Amino acid sequence: MKLYAQQILTSTGWQSDKTLVIANGTITEIVDGCLESAEIADGPVIPGMVNCHSHAFQRAFAGMSEQGSEGQDSFWTWRKVMYGFLAQITPEQAQIIATELYIEMLKAGYTSVGEFHYLHHQSSGENYSQLSEMSECIFVAAQTSGIALTHLPVLYRYSGFGAQEPTDGQRRFINDADSFNRLVSDCIDLSKKYPQSRVGMAPHSLRATNLQLLNDTVGYLKSLDENAPIHIHIAEQQQEVNDCLAVLGKRPVQWLYDNQTVDKHWCLIHATHLTVTERQTLARSGAVAGICPTTEANLGDGIFPTTEYLAEGGALAIGSDSHISINPIEELRWLEYVQRLIKQQRAILATAQQPSVGANLWQRAALGGAQSLGRNAGELAIGKKADLLVLDQEKIELFASSQQHLLDSFIFASQQNQVKDVMVAGRWVVQNYQHKAQQSSAVSYKLVLKNLTASL
Repeated sequence: MKLYAQQILTSTGWQSDKTLVIANGTITEIVDGCLESAEIADGPVIPGMVNCHSHAFQRAFAGMSEQGSEGQDSFWTWRKVMYGFLAQITPEQAQIIATELYIEMLKAGYTSVGEFHYLHHQSSGENYSQLSEMSECIFVAAQTSGIALTHLPVLYRYSGFGAQEPTDGQRRFINDADSFNRLVSDCIDLSKKYPQSRVGMAPHSLRATNLQLLNDTVGYLKSLDENAPIHIHIAEQQQEVNDCLAVLGKRPVQWLYDNQTVDKHWCLIHATHLTVTERQTLARSGAVAGICPTTEANLGDGIFPTTEYLAEGGALAIGSDSHISINPIEELRWLEYVQRLIKQQRAILATAQQPSVGANLWQRAALGGAQSLGRNAGELAIGKKADLLVLDQEKIELFASSQQHLLDSFIFASQQNQVKDVMVAGRWVVQNYQHKAQQSSAVSYKLVLKNLTASL
């Protein structure tokens, strides 16, 4: 297919009057003018955003843990509510929740997602007849919605540092190295059935694994796919850092770099509480920092040192995590605004090379996100996947009169959704704000939500 745009944000910056030539989901040419039979984009064209970190099932209880209680609420009190909720979820319900979520992501401007998936087993903790049954629900949901998927089965064995045995609330997550490696193999086989999907892995956290488990599972994954993505929650809360120091004698990020070969295929989720040395080590390693600003704010985790990290050349991605917000604009606003509040300055995340804060954030997050998912996307360039958004020209004109300010206005001044059309790998999945499955999905989702919350 061919797509003509009057304005298009390519890997080299804004260009005008261009046609993208797309074959097999990949951009093969970018040529001047409007080619014959080209579709015409009704607004500026920009790269799709990447959602590097999702727990799909948490969409169904977003907003249900905002009631104050006696004592001090934190991530740990929120987790108790989450465990009670997920104990009920069936595979069918998980698929319905994920389908609705992924449609919402697409309509908001996300074109690919990293699913950090740890809901593996029956509520009793027993395996399903097929170990990958829950994972296949995620593949089906991605296929139904049209979003590109990097599926990240989660390795979860312990409840805390020092090989503490799992709690009852964690029994649906638990695998040893052998069962986890079988799960990864099964998921890789599944990915061959579903276009625009691939598989990596996700050690849940240092507290949920140990060195031997990491070595056995990371080594196995690399034997199957040496370029597979590896994601891990790390240094999200100060308590985690303190516990790691007490048991392992090192801070989490320090310990990880001392015990694993962390490179461009790794994504460190949150990495909130870093020393200067840890931050610089992360930036130099080529790994991606997966930041989830709205979830981190919602849980009271802390603030990632974005300004210093980006200045050191670090790669960054964004994720919606617990889905308290499903909006890349809001994630990027938070990235910038919390830095402004800390430093009492403006336009913190602009650079001399890219003075537009909006353009700098969008382009870096899209590229870093694509790297984190192992997807050949993140920018509009020859050889890259045609994952793109068409913004609404009429709405954009209410905020931005020039290319120079377009992404700044889109991110910081938009009052309503401006993502009109969405393409994933050369296929339209949202057109004129509509997804073909949105109505049926919403009906099914509402019923699931009603059933799941009836006993809460």
